[in-house]
Amino acid sequence: LAMPLFILSGDLINRSGIARRLSDFAYACLGWLRGGLAMASLGACGLFAAISGSNSATTATIGSMLHPEMVKGGYDERFSAATAAAGGTVGIIIPPSIIFIVYGFLMNLPISELFVAGIIPGAMMVGGMMLVAFFICSRNKWGHLIRLELARVLKTGLGAWLGFFAIGLVLWGIYTGKFSPTEAAGVTVGFCIIVGFVSLPIHALMGRPSEERDFRERGISEYLVVQGFSPLELPSITMRSAQITGILAPLIAVSVVMQQILSVLGAQEIIGDFVRGMGGYYAVLFTSMAIVFFAGMVLESLPVTIILAPILAPIAASVGVDPIQFGVIFLVGASIGFITPPYGLNLYVASGVTGVPYFRLLRYTVPYLFALLSVWIMVALLPALSTILIPSG
Repeated sequence: LAMPLFILSGDLINRSGIARRLSDFAYACLGWLRGGLAMASLGACGLFAAISGSNSATTATIGSMLHPEMVKGGYDERFSAATAAAGGTVGIIIPPSIIFIVYGFLMNLPISELFVAGIIPGAMMVGGMMLVAFFICSRNKWGHLIRLELARVLKTGLGAWLGFFAIGLVLWGIYTGKFSPTEAAGVTVGFCIIVGFVSLPIHALMGRPSEERDFRERGISEYLVVQGFSPLELPSITMRSAQITGILAPLIAVSVVMQQILSVLGAQEIIGDFVRGMGGYYAVLFTSMAIVFFAGMVLESLPVTIILAPILAPIAASVGVDPIQFGVIFLVGASIGFITPPYGLNLYVASGVTGVPYFRLLRYTVPYLFALLSVWIMVALLPALSTILIPSG
């Protein structure tokens, strides 16, 4: 239930104008660089991930919103769609994360510590992908540059206040135990509906100021109110969310069936015996990572976690790998599977929302994949990246 609710919340955030404000803020900060809009798209994915906790919802929302802008700005449509797909991989790493909660429950680990442990790796994933976007866009001369202006950054930051409030609300609710991840998705949907309904008449009273006007011509009050939507638009918004959910549901169903087949065949015992036979710290660690990577190519992250985490985590702990660090390593690897063929769930979502065929995305997905793999290896080799922010004691 959490997945369709988070996808619906993404569409509501998009239609209300909140997602646009978050992306405007990211563009104000990064637009002076070559490929600034692509990097802003990745930054917006990071911000939206802190609301949704879902890879697919992040890709669907940011892809549908910024893909047309990127194409209009001179970016290759394949690169634009691949950027949305890759950016969505941080959805289950940057807290709050549905899959971190599942992992914490399975392995009896503090969920709050797992959330904190995902902050630096998630930021590194975004940063690594931004570097890729910068180099690709610099080589191809894509994108229009804007000046870095403090006034623009401050105004767009103020305009994104509802997005930041939603992020804070979700994080506060989950960290304090006020609501579960599914309830967090419901709260986000309710928040977006209220904001959309209330903002529409206020926006109309202000004369429906254009979001396209130069920031110097817009007053502070225009930044405080988003465009909103009417109750009559809810059916069309819900229908679009249902279409994206319809793309995902069969893929997840197949992966669950594969999970059951593997269990019946005794694959879990075979994998466990194989990894135990590796022996040392790094052998166990990198063998586990390879297994997670290849499993992510054919399974969704939830079945990967349910099947492999109870097998691999105790073995890793037995050779001295920190349990929290291994949880982050495991889930970063599972997240990379979202853009790894033949499964590549985010690739299907990006294809669905942008209209770019699946196989045409793959060329520009490869550089992002290498960046994410590099970050993954760094997280594995440097435990402090996962544990330094966790309060001691």
